[in-house]
Amino acid sequence: MGLVAAALLAGSVLSASPSWGSSGKTTITLWENYGGTNQAALALKSLAKEFTKENPSIKVNVVAQPASNYFALLQAAAISKNGPDLAVMWTGLFTLQYSSYLVNLKGKVPAATLAKLGGLQWMSPGLNAANGPLVQPFQTQFYIGFYNKALFAKAGIKSVPTDWTQLYAACTKLKAIHVTPFTYGNGGQALGAEFYPWYDLSYMMIGNYSVDKWKGLFNGSAAWTAPANVTALNNWHKLYTMGCTNTDVLTKTNNIQDFTSGKAAMIMDGTWDTGTYTQAMGSKVAAFVPPFSTAPIKGVVQFPGDGLSIMSYSSHTTQDVKFLTFMASTKAAGIINAAGLIPDLAGVKTSNPVNQQMLDFVTVGHMTPYPMLDNVVQGNVVNAGSKVIPTVLNGQESSKSALANMKQVLFQLPASKRGSQYSG
Repeated sequence: MGLVAAALLAGSVLSASPSWGSSGKTTITLWENYGGTNQAALALKSLAKEFTKENPSIKVNVVAQPASNYFALLQAAAISKNGPDLAVMWTGLFTLQYSSYLVNLKGKVPAATLAKLGGLQWMSPGLNAANGPLVQPFQTQFYIGFYNKALFAKAGIKSVPTDWTQLYAACTKLKAIHVTPFTYGNGGQALGAEFYPWYDLSYMMIGNYSVDKWKGLFNGSAAWTAPANVTALNNWHKLYTMGCTNTDVLTKTNNIQDFTSGKAAMIMDGTWDTGTYTQAMGSKVAAFVPPFSTAPIKGVVQFPGDGLSIMSYSSHTTQDVKFLTFMASTKAAGIINAAGLIPDLAGVKTSNPVNQQMLDFVTVGHMTPYPMLDNVVQGNVVNAGSKVIPTVLNGQESSKSALANMKQVLFQLPASKRGSQYSG
């Protein structure tokens, strides 16, 4: 999140498509940063097509924009008022950063529609749902671990690890069958060449803080340099020193392939790749809550990490709202599910068994849903952590030094950026 937020305004801006066909027919343009071909992008195209079938006077033109400078392009388009009507927007503090360009959906999208959706607090001013969402979530996401059940069985691991000690023991057994226990890399992300450490750090902080205490990491009342945080990072680094990870954790780009091919037993990822894993591995793959704690973790990162926003300059607000209302329908949920994603609708189940397993962690296992940590921490701190935390894993930097760097960046921010209320 922070890496992209720091991008300079650059590149060309595509203007919204003109009205099409005969009188009374309108085109609304939707920008996405999924790359045009992954599950989310394909789902959006299918949703747009189905919406136009039901509403022949409205065409939704889905335009793929480069992920590397997407938000710079979007900001430039908003300033010039010459861009899309609808746009994929990330949530949390990222939404607040761009709030001046977004339409508040309270009073626009029907209240009954919004009531079906989960996680609206993470996309509302002050991260308070009562203030009305600036984004309508597209899907609910889990940032989580995946493991190869067949490799666990072959190594004699009878249950999924629930704390550091059990994880180290599982690693030892997996190494004995010549399998990389935990594979790290960038996973094909557009965010950078190194792996993104905030998935792992989220679970370390889940182990140390309740969800309401995470605001302390935003305002400084919970110190990044707290002994428990140093210990968590030291325990994480031990995975590397024990040989439980690949040696090229900072530069590997094919860690997903190592996992799907059976060379590695565990990987950190998210629901956007669940379909890739189940297609390649069938019933061998399952999800697990990363046990990055001295005691079993009681929370899981379940977070609507992105959705659609109406841009403030759109001249087609009525049509935009109609499309967003359709996005929260049962028919739309079926399209999202068919793409291998989890619809963000209360009570909806998913046909992918691994995605359903994740939902069950909360609905059956009663784990506490947490946001993704990088969505509720200032972009400057995220940038700093993205640089220093990966080097803790392979021992290039100490845990204390890395966390001290993040603390220093936090307290260099104006007091208004680390107050009692979340702000962009």
